[in-house]
Amino acid sequence: MHAQALISQSALAHNLSQVRELAANRQVIAMVKADAYGHRLACIQPILDGADLLAVSEISEVKKLRQLSQKSILLLSGVFSDKDIDEVAPLNCQVVIHSLLQLPVLTRTRTALKVWIKIDTGMHRLGIAAEDFSQVQSTLNACEHISIVGIMSHFACADETAHPLNTLQLERFNALQTEHARSMANSAAILSNPSALFDYVRPGIMLYGASPFNVPNSTLKPVMRLQAPVMAIRTLAAGEHVGYGARFTAKQTTTLATIGIGYGDGYPRHMADGTPVSIGGKLCHLAGRVSMDMITVDLGQNTVQIGDMATLWGDEHTPVEVISEHAGTTAYELLTRVSRRVRFEDCP
Repeated sequence: MHAQALISQSALAHNLSQVRELAANRQVIAMVKADAYGHRLACIQPILDGADLLAVSEISEVKKLRQLSQKSILLLSGVFSDKDIDEVAPLNCQVVIHSLLQLPVLTRTRTALKVWIKIDTGMHRLGIAAEDFSQVQSTLNACEHISIVGIMSHFACADETAHPLNTLQLERFNALQTEHARSMANSAAILSNPSALFDYVRPGIMLYGASPFNVPNSTLKPVMRLQAPVMAIRTLAAGEHVGYGARFTAKQTTTLATIGIGYGDGYPRHMADGTPVSIGGKLCHLAGRVSMDMITVDLGQNTVQIGDMATLWGDEHTPVEVISEHAGTTAYELLTRVSRRVRFEDCP
């Protein structure tokens, strides 16, 4: 009895269409790093087919993605050595320069490369300083084998729409003098800030049907339904406990179902009692500490049977944004931490 993740192909296509609608006439760079935000690269064909460019973080991801798609790939971490260039050049891979330390590697290459320049406008994580941008752009423009595709930056607080840093970062980005394409909008900016759309947009979490604001968005369709079977049903008398640490104590006669999923599958150990779980479309609640392989849920007045499938997130009772609140984290983390033990399947 295995936990499984059902990946909706129609939801993937729908969410990409929402990006196209909100960012009309812009090119779409689909973020598929971290194995498609935990959804598995092999399960997201509508995105691989429908995006204009696919973006990942590491060379290992480029190699894996190239087996699934012939579309251009953007390597967000860029290259740091001649060996890196030798690896990515045959893979139709565009690269980002975000550090002056990468400049000598690019300028001495005799391999044709398409390059994006990443500017630090306020995130202070990666990016060329704004005062160095003009020189970097000029240096790369002078390189016979380098073709600059565009410039990009990244919002620090796009999910906080009123944060003043958003305006400041946009002002800094707009002040850069370039003839090349621009890209700044992530999912949060696509959904909330039309002035940040520019030439290319870079949707991530919204492609997978989750909101960057961690509040369900009715215009997006959840892509992953994480589910697992009911393994056992038992009744506790008032005062009896269940699970490690006896965290849950029945206040009255309580019927519990044991579900075949746990932190070994990516369902967090620290998930709080009361977290919604759906069985056969009926709302139930987590009761007791999450184990490596199992959880227990309070069925309330609901009747279920052995073998019924419980949904941990992904239906109307269990939006991943709501479940992540109970876990004290975000939808990003829940989705990307689903383990290899879970069986992934495409569904309509």
